Amino acid sequence: QVQLVESGGGLVQPGGSLRLSCAVSGSIFSINAMGWYRQAPGKQRELVALEISGSTNYADSVKGRFTVSRDNAKNTMYLQMNSLKPEDAAVYYCYLNVGSQHYWGQGTQVTVSS
Repeated sequence: QVQLVESGGGLVQPGGSLRLSCAVSGSIFSINAMGWYRQAPGKQRELVALEISGSTNYADSVKGRFTVSRDNAKNTMYLQMNSLKPEDAAVYYCYLNVGSQHYWGQGTQVTVSS
């Protein structure tokens, strides 16, 4: 069974940085897509960044500030977030599409406030 566990969320001041981690466990043979989504209070879940076939697409709102990376040896995916803004505050979820299955982490809260 595939499991995704996020960590690294917290409180940061505007302009600050955070790095989220997503540890993946379980048997994974064919990854179609992997990435990050977020959901702010009262809003729908939205795409932050999604890697498909080695190419990563970023939401316009985070381009140039957020970067996705992964360490295959550690089965971990990262989201480096720089120059954070109050509007980046949300629960961040990592996502994995393997075959016909879609997996989500439990979410990690990011708060951006002075």
